[in-house]
Amino acid sequence: MWTRPASADDWAGIWPIWHGQVSTGDLLVWRPDTSEADAQKLWMLPPPAVVLVMEDDGGDGRIVASAQIAPAQAGLGDHVAQLIFIVDPAHAAEGLEREIAQAAIEHATELGYRAMQSTAVVAGNTRMVAIWRVLAFRVIGTLPSAFRHPRSGEVDLYVMHRFLPYKTYHPRRTD
Repeated sequence: MWTRPASADDWAGIWPIWHGQVSTGDLLVWRPDTSEADAQKLWMLPPPAVVLVMEDDGGDGRIVASAQIAPAQAGLGDHVAQLIFIVDPAHAAEGLEREIAQAAIEHATELGYRAMQSTAVVAGNTRMVAIWRVLAFRVIGTLPSAFRHPRSGEVDLYVMHRFLPYKTYHPRRTD
């Protein structure tokens, strides 16, 4: 598997993964019935956001995962990145969540971010919480009953955070 910055042309490969993850209603906060056009606007954000894609090693260029890195806040909070990632469910057992997240952490570090957060980790998704923890994220807050899970009802969301390896701060490049 290898990871690279996404282009607009990659949306056709990202959409089935995005839709597959969001339509279940149990992992991500977006509406399960989000249209493709709206999903593209939500995922393919303009710079300074960066979208990464992970391609299968099979040589066919098939996208199996994607990550979105964006400033968590504007202005004086833009040194902290927000990370969201999605993985093709057919490849979930291969450990790609950790691999795409690690690639995003490295990319965000190279861009000069000082820390990274995810503000909507479903607390009851113990597998995903464990992945975040292996990647050195820790729970820094709980949003009570902030997610309407389709089977469990209102459940908590975690805010998870980690610092990134120190690099001399430099403005993020978009080229």
